[in-house]
Parts: sequence; C-alpha cells; structure tokens
Amino acid sequence: MFVQTEITPNPNSLKFLPGKIVSKQGSFEITKREETSNSFIRELLLVNGVEGVYLGKDFISINKNESSSWDEIKHIIISLINDFYSSGRDFVIDKDLNETEENLKEIEKKIVKLLDEKIRPAVARDGGDIKFKEYANGVVKVQLQGSCSGCPSSTMTLKQGVQNLLCHYIPEIKRVEAI
Repeated sequence: MFVQTEITPNPNSLKFLPGKIVSKQGSFEITKREETSNSFIRELLLVNGVEGVYLGKDFISINKNESSSWDEIKHIIISLINDFYSSGRDFVIDKDLNETEENLKEIEKKIVKLLDEKIRPAVARDGGDIKFKEYANGVVKVQLQGSCSGCPSSTMTLKQGVQNLLCHYIPEIKRVEAI
C-alpha cells in the first residue's frame, strides 16, 4: 500500500491519503486519547509530537506541535496507517459521531447548509473542516478542525471567505468568529 501525503496551508499539519475510505460517516477531530476508544487513533496520538487527528472521508490530517519535525514523525504515521489497512480493515470509523441538526432554528439550518455545500469542500481539500457551533445576535460561531486549526491563514479564510459568503447569502449575519 502506498500512503500519499499532501502539504496544507498550515505548516504544522499534514494530510495523509491512504487511498482507502477513512470515515464512512462524517468527519471529526480528536485531540485527546481519552476522547476515543479507537485503538488506531489512540496509537496516532501516542506518536511524539502529534497533537491532533482529523478524519475525513478519504484522508487523515495530523496536527503536530511546532517543536516536532515532519522528518521525525511522518514515516511513523505512514507505517501506522499501512499496518492498520494491511491488517484487513476497510475503514477507521463507520458510524456518525457528529452532532445532529435537530432543534436548529431556520437561520441556523441555512448556515449549516451553506457551510456544507460551499465552504466545507474547499477546506477539506486543505485537510481541514469547519463546524457550525452557534448563531446569536448576527454572530456565527464556528470551530475550525484538522489542518485549519491553528493555521496561520485561517483568520484570513474566516473573514474573507466564510464571513463574506455567509453575509452575502444571509443578510442577518454580521460577523463570523472561530471558537
């Protein structure tokens, strides 16, 4: 098996492409070993320097701390991915661990729809994700995940991309903030 890697706009994040399905249902991020019972994700979080694991449909983004070098940890992560899939497993996650859209107000449903259709595909190409958290008094709060979390260009993306798009389609929105 050949695991490809792609750089992302965040120098502390790398996108790993195993050429297989990673998550069959949704995407999510884990930053603490206690947050999951999945042994593969726990192994990735044990690699010295790894601070977070983000699972997309067909990729894994790894966030590292600034003091670690990709040269030191990249081969370990690729080896873990190869071991996981060569043991006969077809995917890392097969159930949806994301929040449901129940009990959302109409404007919140519009926000989620725009994020899902227009913004998430673009940030997924860079190994990240954006999740709606709340809307109140014209302010949308989102959570940046994967490569987007801690990325130097995420503020510009948030203001020039996400905020402009949401304000254009939903005039009630005045500002977008990351939490």
